[in-house]
Amino acid sequence: MKTKTEEMYALMNPWRLFFKVAMPGMISMFAMSVYSIFEGIFIGQTLGEGAFAAINIAMPLVMINFSLSDLIGVGASVPISIALGQDDKETANNVFSCSVLMIFIAAILMGGVMTFAAEPLSRLMGAEGELLATSVRYLRTCALLGPFATIFFAMDNYLKISGYVKTSMAINIGSNLLTLGLLTFFLLGLQMDVVGSALAVSIAMSVCSVVALIPFLRGKTLLKFTKPHFHLGMFKQIAACGSPVFLNNVAGRVTSILMNISLMTLGVIEFGEGGGTTAVAVYAVLMYASDLCWPLLYGISDSLAPAIGFNWGAANYGRVKRIVRCGFIGTAVIGLCSTSLLFFFPGTIASLFVKPEEIHLMGIVTPAIRLFCLAYIFRWVGVMTQSFFSAIEKPALATIMSVSIALVFPVLMLGALWNLGLNGIWLNFFGANALLAILAVVLLSIVGKEIKKKEAEQNK
Repeated sequence: MKTKTEEMYALMNPWRLFFKVAMPGMISMFAMSVYSIFEGIFIGQTLGEGAFAAINIAMPLVMINFSLSDLIGVGASVPISIALGQDDKETANNVFSCSVLMIFIAAILMGGVMTFAAEPLSRLMGAEGELLATSVRYLRTCALLGPFATIFFAMDNYLKISGYVKTSMAINIGSNLLTLGLLTFFLLGLQMDVVGSALAVSIAMSVCSVVALIPFLRGKTLLKFTKPHFHLGMFKQIAACGSPVFLNNVAGRVTSILMNISLMTLGVIEFGEGGGTTAVAVYAVLMYASDLCWPLLYGISDSLAPAIGFNWGAANYGRVKRIVRCGFIGTAVIGLCSTSLLFFFPGTIASLFVKPEEIHLMGIVTPAIRLFCLAYIFRWVGVMTQSFFSAIEKPALATIMSVSIALVFPVLMLGALWNLGLNGIWLNFFGANALLAILAVVLLSIVGKEIKKKEAEQNK
């Protein structure tokens, strides 16, 4: 007998399903990123340009610290959804139980590695003196609470798979309210530096990870904890399905390191001594501005993935196409609205993160946002396509896309636009996402032919 969640995935009108899961998903993912926006506002308005640069140096390493946890969490979500579509709850529950344990162990290992590697890797990106010391303190603080904080994202996926979309949204909103309170306490009340920011975010995520576990511990969710049974096939399946996100994270962080090195170099060329710190700070503002838009795209594609995987597992290919079509339309609307918001209101957005007295920094950030935002004209294509490939267990295609957008295309653009100086860095995102959209169209045509073949076989 199908649960309400399974009936929703199998029978609900695709557009009604879209609004039921994607809209809360967008709010949920945006709420998850609000902590980053708050962090940027607090740091920009209280600590200034130097702190911005330090966090941008540390952030690629922080994300590498999360990479293995993301590999397991995302990689497990796909076989769980497909197993549920095949009415194999025993397999789904086992993969779920094993993955939670694996994420905790991976976070301990990665946290230890990153604690010791913090200083040499920060030096590699050109950080010295106070910039180096601040970056290392931020990174090591994040690594300290990593075992409890990193499972937060995986639990969000598992709540959505179990149909607890609104619960997921509520927990994410609660996480950001807690983060805001802790940022106020640490940065304004105790007047701490970037360590206070790292503590605020890590503590909030850790607390909400525990809260997210409660529905599963009570045994009232579609997914339930069972005695974990590890086997090689499960490891391979999780690794294959999670590799696109994992490689995207690692490749993206390598690209960020290359970007930081380039920013330090070009900043000195364009602005003189100390210009590297300014250039890195501008880049950090762009990343925070991106958090206003990027989560909405990801929220749609991520929320629809369980339904796509469920129907793919049930061999309901026509319904898969209808759900995916809704996803593409929804992300296209968000992508175009994001471009318009950033292009027409760059000064307003920049003022959130830059002190009024930092006139020089504001003068650089505002035109940079206008160049950077053009990426959203195409970004939605790649986001939805990659999520679709992951949901139907096409890890090779999803991996090609993830590595292309995270490393290959940005590095190509870095070389092609080098002569434009820092403007070439701001335009890098536009060029890389345009290339990704072309690649997505080619790969979608290949998968489309495969789906037509499967439908033809069903109709015989």
